[in-house]
Amino acid sequence: MDKLSTRKALVQSRLDMPDRLARADLLQRVMRIWLVGSPHEVIGAYWPIKGEFDPLPALYRWQEDAVLAPEFKENTASAQAGQAQLATESIAGRSPRKIGLPVVNKLHKTLTFHAWYPGCPMEEDAYGIPKPKDTEVIVPTLLFVPCVGYGPGGYRLGYGGGFYDRTLATLSPRPVTVGLGFSHGWLPDLLPEPHDIALDVLLNDQGVAWPL
Repeated sequence: MDKLSTRKALVQSRLDMPDRLARADLLQRVMRIWLVGSPHEVIGAYWPIKGEFDPLPALYRWQEDAVLAPEFKENTASAQAGQAQLATESIAGRSPRKIGLPVVNKLHKTLTFHAWYPGCPMEEDAYGIPKPKDTEVIVPTLLFVPCVGYGPGGYRLGYGGGFYDRTLATLSPRPVTVGLGFSHGWLPDLLPEPHDIALDVLLNDQGVAWPL
């Protein structure tokens, strides 16, 4: 398989997909259902580019759910005071759940994750991708990873930069990794290279694509 041409073709077909928004809505649902009951409280994700699926709405709902849950309200001084706080304080600041977006380390070409919430200050990185500006560094125990394509064994086809593989190789303990992509990206003949690290789970607009 010529990965360069395959990558280019998959990105273009994703951009041209007439039902991409409908597929994205389905994947939002798959993602939210998959997160139900998850023990993880610090999740890393990504800012979508080139027609990628956007995981941030589902993650913000996940973060918000922790604040709106009955057991959270019971732990506040009073339900009335809690409701007043909901109107005046950031959900992200009150929730025990944290969301992070990647920031590139130019020297080592690895990623660190900085806290993100809707409306937080953003700036472009060296590649023109928005990143949180001056927010706290967090260490995710669960990482959602964008896939251009993906195949058997949990291996993904990315953009060829190797950022995620290098980052995962440096993290201990390694976070649980979940690939996100549309069903058009399934590559049954995708073979991993020596440096490739398999993802633990792959989700697409049809459900769980891996493990089968």
